[in-house]
Amino acid sequence: MKTIRRLYFYAVAFISIEVVLWGIISLLRSIFNARELVDGSSPLAQALSLILVGVPIFLVHWFWAQRVSAKDDEEKTASVRAIFFYGILLGTLIPAVQNLLAFIDRTFLNAANLYTYRAILGGSQTWLDNLIAIVINLLIAAYFWNILKEEWRTLPETENFAEIRRLYRFIWMLYGLLMIIFGAQQALDYVFTLSTENVLGSIGRETVVNAIALLAVGAPIWFFSWRILQNVLVDSSERESFLRLSILYLLSLGGVIVVLTAGGSLIYMILMHLLGDGKTFAEFMQNIGGPISIGMPFGVVWAYYGKWLNQQFAFDGDAPSRAGKQRLYSYILSLLGLAATFFAIASLLSVVIDLSFTRSYLSSSGFASALSSALAALVVGLPLWLMTWRPVQAAALVEGSVGDHARRSVIRKTYLYLVLFASVIGGMISGGTLIFTLINSMLGGSTGDVAKSALNSLQVFALFVVLLLYHLSALRMDGAARADELESKQEGFKLVVLDNSDGRFGESVKAVFAKRVSKVPVTVVNVKDGIPADLSADAVILPGSLAVDTPKNAEAWISSFNGTRLIVPDEAAGVYWLNDFGQAADSVRALAEGQKLRPQSALKAAPAWTYVAYILAALFACQLLIMLASLGVSLVTGF
Repeated sequence: MKTIRRLYFYAVAFISIEVVLWGIISLLRSIFNARELVDGSSPLAQALSLILVGVPIFLVHWFWAQRVSAKDDEEKTASVRAIFFYGILLGTLIPAVQNLLAFIDRTFLNAANLYTYRAILGGSQTWLDNLIAIVINLLIAAYFWNILKEEWRTLPETENFAEIRRLYRFIWMLYGLLMIIFGAQQALDYVFTLSTENVLGSIGRETVVNAIALLAVGAPIWFFSWRILQNVLVDSSERESFLRLSILYLLSLGGVIVVLTAGGSLIYMILMHLLGDGKTFAEFMQNIGGPISIGMPFGVVWAYYGKWLNQQFAFDGDAPSRAGKQRLYSYILSLLGLAATFFAIASLLSVVIDLSFTRSYLSSSGFASALSSALAALVVGLPLWLMTWRPVQAAALVEGSVGDHARRSVIRKTYLYLVLFASVIGGMISGGTLIFTLINSMLGGSTGDVAKSALNSLQVFALFVVLLLYHLSALRMDGAARADELESKQEGFKLVVLDNSDGRFGESVKAVFAKRVSKVPVTVVNVKDGIPADLSADAVILPGSLAVDTPKNAEAWISSFNGTRLIVPDEAAGVYWLNDFGQAADSVRALAEGQKLRPQSALKAAPAWTYVAYILAALFACQLLIMLASLGVSLVTGF
């Protein structure tokens, strides 16, 4: 109930302050724009209405939030409150930066004697429009920034605020980085138009001016935000942040995808030119400017953030966990390389089949596009697959615990079964197409070249069979080497289960272990019968009732035990196991109100809005990844 109420007040406060902010900006722009005052009163009336409606609504909800947070520490440290503060800063500072970019871009265009309406942003605005927006946004941002600084001084618990602040810093870093990438791409693309006879007719000098403006604004934003993110790595929570790892994965993998796509496009264009596509050298140079201008900035991103991703892996002191993170990166790239290689081989075989049946296909150079596309995909995909698959496969074949961890990896199992799934489905489709073609031909309903269609379906079916058999053999080898060193360690691990009832607790534990960890020997000892003097164990499992009320004949042995104690809640009357003080407070309140207590989860649940923040970050990451892939595919012409 509190969370819903909190969400309502902060959401209304956020929306109303934005309404007031842009109402003030519109009002000032109308006042200082003499033409709007003369031509009509609509802009002025609209601005006044926004202010008059938004101010009282904001004040009511904002003062409520401030009053409640001053009285209640839970409200003060809530994730929703942190999201509100950092959301307001983003909602005011980013528009200020955008208006600054518009002003700088128009200034550069004016200095170059170019039309200012060709600016990348705010081409129809004036310097006064931008100045008003910058000043008002900065004033609102300064107000909330000062409140936020005071909040940090008085927060009793900073975990929620620290998580949202981390997300806020990464958003700024990504914002600056995207401006740098886009600016560099525009500048490089312009360079390749210099070889054409009519530069202004093809791309225009405003492109390089816009690029300079983007670099001038984006570079400082990226530099300072990234430096802040690097400086806080002295804090272990920052080093171990899941958000940081996800962003580095996104940037590194996004860089790889775009670079390889742009590289394939470049190879395609080169092959098409060599095979005689009829374009002049100047046109060829302008065309290859697209993939090169995209691939070079993302290549730098890949190299730079790939290095920091490896550093992030090194922060993890647990070797299996560190290997798992690296394994995920390798298997994603391996899957991409495998898909490109499969497409390339299938396309090459299709070209060979087409040439075998149609000689005019060769003389008319109709095969050039298909052949260039297949070779480009092969040149890009095959090395990528070999460079990523061979190391992970070699790691899975290593004897010992390292190899066993690699073979048991969920990531590896997912990869293998995903490829098997695609192979089976693809084989079904291609095989079904082959059978349909043959039966349809025998029944006299076929049109076109039946042999060529059948061979194309057959070669695709054969490739899927080869893919299936290869990865099935890898899966079988994993299964054959499954139970070596780790299982021997499990067999040597001594586990003792202490029971203080009629034996049901011990039997329940043994039944679960028989299903899930069958190699670990389980010794059940009932404390009512006494504990043997020579009993030794690496770990002990005992019911919660025994931990609370330990019998005299077992107290000495449990107190002297130096191994790991695992306490499992049982049905002891009046005994409830809680995770933290918050659950204790909620439980006492429920008891005071006459409610019945329910069993608590054994794991500490993360705050709900922590998951919301992660979901928003994931959505932002997915959107950015899709955009990166689109840049590598749709913005490169001719592929």
